[in-house]
Amino acid sequence: VKATQVAKECGLYTVFFPIDFSRAPLDWVLGLLKKVATEGHMDALAIVDTFGVLSPHTVPYVIKKMREVFPDEPFEPHFHDDYGLGVANTLMAMAEGGQVAQTSVSGIGERAGNAAYEELALAMLTMYDVDMGLKTEKFTEVSRLVQECGRISLAPMLSPKGRLIGDFTLSRLDADLFQLTASYGSQNYQQRWFEQNLPASGVLLKNISRRRVGFQIAGPNARELLARAAYGDVSNDSFPFLSVRRLRIGPCDAIVQRVSYTGDLGYEIYVDADQQVALYGELAAAGEGLGLRPFGMRAMMSLRLEKSFGSWLREYKPDYTPMETGLDRFVAYDKPADFIGKAAVLAERENGVGRKLCTFEVDALDADVVADEPIWVADEVVGFVTSGGYAHHARKSVAIGFVPVDMIGPDLDVEIEILGERRPARLFTGALFDPDGERMRG
Repeated sequence: VKATQVAKECGLYTVFFPIDFSRAPLDWVLGLLKKVATEGHMDALAIVDTFGVLSPHTVPYVIKKMREVFPDEPFEPHFHDDYGLGVANTLMAMAEGGQVAQTSVSGIGERAGNAAYEELALAMLTMYDVDMGLKTEKFTEVSRLVQECGRISLAPMLSPKGRLIGDFTLSRLDADLFQLTASYGSQNYQQRWFEQNLPASGVLLKNISRRRVGFQIAGPNARELLARAAYGDVSNDSFPFLSVRRLRIGPCDAIVQRVSYTGDLGYEIYVDADQQVALYGELAAAGEGLGLRPFGMRAMMSLRLEKSFGSWLREYKPDYTPMETGLDRFVAYDKPADFIGKAAVLAERENGVGRKLCTFEVDALDADVVADEPIWVADEVVGFVTSGGYAHHARKSVAIGFVPVDMIGPDLDVEIEILGERRPARLFTGALFDPDGERMRG
């Protein structure tokens, strides 16, 4: 009641939205609405069913009962698409005099989603000859735009010679707003590169590395932890792999990215720097009983080895190219734009490369590789290690490095020199953890 009074005082058009009232006794709901109407204020009333309680047969009855109490109050149907009835329920409500239909693009919404505005508009036009004034030829374009917002791309940045000068996580937060996440240690160089290559107008770049911080959560209970802490649907259907969402976590307004560098189910959570302590408190409280523990960079660098995930300035740096490192799968070769380095990487794709990154399981003794160790085949150095270490979960010593393309095969056995001693190693092409990616993507 007080909130509606304040809204009126602020000059706001107020739609009273009794969420999930369809699950309460109708007489109790009508009593609540009378109280709001007499002691508070509402310019319109939303008829809400977000749980699949109402059907096309019951919607007219509910509206009739409300009309007995509020004969002149405008009302707006808001129905979710449980059992596929979102549009049907909305049509029945509009036929009963609804003035505004609350819908969403492509039916996006929590759980079953909301009534899709495209379906509703076409149904009103073709079934009831009611033209809502929408440009139906734009429906597909708008739907694609909305689908792209909230998605994440992994994007290498190239020099004119087609070398790697950046390895980014690119998140589309809005139609014209992107968050770019990269190596903290390379930000000054990459900032200069962007500034040198920005168009004369239309693009604004801000470095917010010290203003936006957060935590990564990872492991089999990561989704349960986020569900406990956040307001919103974080199910796999609503929040799939390689997507980004804005979520409220306690008092924090968070940007949450569904990505994982550990190879397990995981999320990156970003907040303003002054909210980081509060975010930690919310996650810690929500994690009780889930086995939640802090982990740091060394743990993450060990876990990524089990998925053969490369690291910036180890596997990915300006000495190497996309095809050599496996990042070519993220290069949009057929993109119409003439991006920097395009000619070089197209030539590389045409001509091939002489070396590629591979991952090896090493029969190590009391030391693991670090980087730059020689890779031997038949008393000849054929390549070198870029990084590696002990994969604690798999309990194996792992090395990542370059070898000639014509040697690469499932039975490749090599020796890697560690502290002056050659140790046997065998190439593996799968992953030591979750080889099909079901945990990370599921």
